[in-house]
Amino acid sequence: MVSGGGLAEILNPPCKRFWAVDKVVLAYLALTGALIVGFWNRVPAAGFWFAVHVVCAAVVVAAVKRPGRVSGVFHHWYPLLYVSICYREMSILIPAIRGTDADEELEHLDFLIWHAHPTVWLERIQSAPFTEFLQIVYSLFIPAVLFVAWRFWAQREFAAFRFYAFVIATGFLASYIGYFLVPARGPRFELRHLQHAPLQGLWAFAILQSSLDRLESAAYDCFPSGHTELAILAWWGSRKLSQRFSKVYFVYAVCIIFSTVYLRYHYTVDIAAGILLAWLLILATPPLYRRLS
Repeated sequence: MVSGGGLAEILNPPCKRFWAVDKVVLAYLALTGALIVGFWNRVPAAGFWFAVHVVCAAVVVAAVKRPGRVSGVFHHWYPLLYVSICYREMSILIPAIRGTDADEELEHLDFLIWHAHPTVWLERIQSAPFTEFLQIVYSLFIPAVLFVAWRFWAQREFAAFRFYAFVIATGFLASYIGYFLVPARGPRFELRHLQHAPLQGLWAFAILQSSLDRLESAAYDCFPSGHTELAILAWWGSRKLSQRFSKVYFVYAVCIIFSTVYLRYHYTVDIAAGILLAWLLILATPPLYRRLS
């Protein structure tokens, strides 16, 4: 693993230049900002969201041009904040600009592949303890992805941290583009009338599910499965930490992929798209990172 150097050197870089992740984030902000301008009369609070784009871009430029301890920490960690803002924005842009969804087509593809609806078929193996376990696995998605970044930071492997941040930020933003191109809300809405019984957990299930529903119910965030894509990318990144972490993250990735269908959040074609996107990013991000750097 390549070390990133001492903390003072990392947080006060001698060269005031944009990092690879900055270029990806700024390009995404420019793209979605252009969408807002192009559909100004259809996007709710278009002026507000365009201002958010301008401010976010300006803050990144300021962090690059005025390096220091505070701006240095921000420069490393800001993609976390920005991808969450961009996720929220997609719940506004997709219904305003697309005005349609692909749930019926995705559900039909699933049925053609399996000759059944997977979320309905999986009712036969449901149990409260298993449902509770998988809901916890699913809900730990963001902490699991961020834990790899935190380990790099704690070990002062700042070069590895920056590459992992680039991969993860690119993965999130690529999935958002997929949401826009193929908007869908998922089988928990589309196939609700076919399910014979609601999912039941033990203690934390209802709280976790209702919390996620409040955060995600307005989003068209099924295709591709971001949970699948980012879990695979986190596993790939964890291999640079240790074999032990890699094995744990591999098991976690398998569990979260299964949970997305079992818990009725995704169609299986979403899973396939998430796996494909993760594979493409694993192939493309190392040369892309070198080129953008």
